[in-house]
Amino acid sequence: MNTRYDVVVIGGGPAGLAASRSAFSNGASTLLIERENRLGGILKQCIHEGFGSTRYKKQLAGPEYALLEIAALPSGVDVKLLTFVSKIERKKDDTFDLYLVSQAGIEIINAQKIIFATGCRERTSKQIFIQGGNPAGIMTAGEAQHYINLLGKMVGQNYIILGSGDIGLIMARRITLEGGHVLGVYEVKPTPSGLTRNIVQCLDDYNIPLYLSHTVTRVYGYDKLEAVEVAKVDEKFNPIPGTEKVIKCDALILSVGLIPENELATSIGVTINKLTNGPCVDQTLMSSVHNVYCCGNALHVNDLVDYVSESGEIAGEFAAKKDLNERRLIDVNLTGPLQYVVPNMLDVNTNSDKTTFYFRVQKDLKNQVLSIVVDGESIYRKNYVRLKPPEMERIEVTLPKEYKEITFYLGSRLI
Repeated sequence: MNTRYDVVVIGGGPAGLAASRSAFSNGASTLLIERENRLGGILKQCIHEGFGSTRYKKQLAGPEYALLEIAALPSGVDVKLLTFVSKIERKKDDTFDLYLVSQAGIEIINAQKIIFATGCRERTSKQIFIQGGNPAGIMTAGEAQHYINLLGKMVGQNYIILGSGDIGLIMARRITLEGGHVLGVYEVKPTPSGLTRNIVQCLDDYNIPLYLSHTVTRVYGYDKLEAVEVAKVDEKFNPIPGTEKVIKCDALILSVGLIPENELATSIGVTINKLTNGPCVDQTLMSSVHNVYCCGNALHVNDLVDYVSESGEIAGEFAAKKDLNERRLIDVNLTGPLQYVVPNMLDVNTNSDKTTFYFRVQKDLKNQVLSIVVDGESIYRKNYVRLKPPEMERIEVTLPKEYKEITFYLGSRLI
């Protein structure tokens, strides 16, 4: 293998696979680094269908999608498995030294450009301040998925699921199919956090109750979980005294949100978007640090793996290109109940046929109009009958060749 590459991709999940293929196909010498012993990321344990409807025009299980993406990886892409990036240093010539740790020891790789495709991690019980000890039987939905789908082991018999995120909903169905008893799914917010299709297919179809505006306040048990205390919450998510209820169970599954993995990115000065917990990027998916890109769930949490792969392709394509113009960045302004828009800044010196934007809303909405205004002129409008925070939206917009200001408006009437 080489020690110098045009592009180094960190993370071998769907975003990293797409980014590596795209960068190499556009003429860049490319290295893909993965800390596990196999490529594919979280897809390896997602044995349910629901992947590839956009990209492959059919419903695939996670491992099937991963195998197709791995098979499409060009043989010219160098791959390092069971390898960790422990440190990144920026050199005076504007390249990067990556310190790698593997079974072979420590080595240093030089990269002209870096693409972070490091995915995201789950919030734990300590991050949401559940009172009590740490008995066996408390785990995240992803951990439970690993135990059941890859190791073939149940982690309990009677389950409480906290949070109605998609992984938690899918695991409610999976646990039921394997003979477990899901006593209920408890969601602190007044509306579900997962996709509507998962509410229907994973809860309604299996008569699993969903309790909105509820949370788990305490766990009981020393060596093994014995019970949990649940309570209703008010509009500020504070438990309401007198509504507490103790439920006997031996497993508590947490589906309480995902956090993009960006510790390495922040170590080299990448600015994080407080609305997404991922890097601030322009339409090329370059971050605030020159020649550092980000894609997939490390950028923002996606609903569909198809969009994860799409962002990897965008990052890989632009990372492979030579720098032609100096960047001139402007912010993407938001007006109305928009939670975030990605990219959240634009390089006005970068021209492309179409720019892809992803966005979420702050609350459930009906009969809304999205307007994009550039330098005071509306260039894009789209009507939405219904918008929900758990359901990310994607649009493609043709931007003018020259502009100074851009604003996303969302409201019940046209701007």
